[in-house]
Amino acid sequence: MQDLIRQLLAELGEDPDREGLLRTPKRVDKALRFLTSGYGANIDEVLNEALFTVDYNEMVIVKDIDFYSLCEHHLLPFFGKCHIAYIPTNRVIGLSKIPRLVDVFSRRLQIQERLTSQIADTIREKITPLGVAVVIEATHLCMSMRGVEKQNSFAVTSAMHGAFRDNARTRMEFLELIKLRSVAPAVVDSMPAGYACIGED
Repeated sequence: MQDLIRQLLAELGEDPDREGLLRTPKRVDKALRFLTSGYGANIDEVLNEALFTVDYNEMVIVKDIDFYSLCEHHLLPFFGKCHIAYIPTNRVIGLSKIPRLVDVFSRRLQIQERLTSQIADTIREKITPLGVAVVIEATHLCMSMRGVEKQNSFAVTSAMHGAFRDNARTRMEFLELIKLRSVAPAVVDSMPAGYACIGED
């Protein structure tokens, strides 16, 4: 990889042998391997026996989970907040494992829509809850640094399953509790232009 990065620097018109760039190939190699470390992660090992049987069937929410990912189209970062809720049947996930689950899927070459659905689908598969909801709001540098160059725009994606899709009251309670920056509680019922709602049953 380091040879490829040296070649890339040369193609960009730089001198890979100048002082400031001598260690750049090694640094970029290390950074990219970390930022894509999710490919080598095993979900069962990440959850690490943190699935617990409990008598609890109310909403569980972990919100404002910071994440950083790389857009697969331009290899530029997108980053923001992930909000996750589920209603257990008889099993819950250890709370510290939910942000780690987000890291597994965000540390890959991604698009926001797929990232949203992968998190929701994994929770559904592992604990079979009555419902699961995932909302991600993110800023994309491929939109702000290049292309349309809109610095203040952000994208919102959601995946609603089970009770969150079928019951408007449950869905609105979740959206009110996470209090999105500029999305009304009824967002899933009537998504305005520019918002995506994916992964629904």
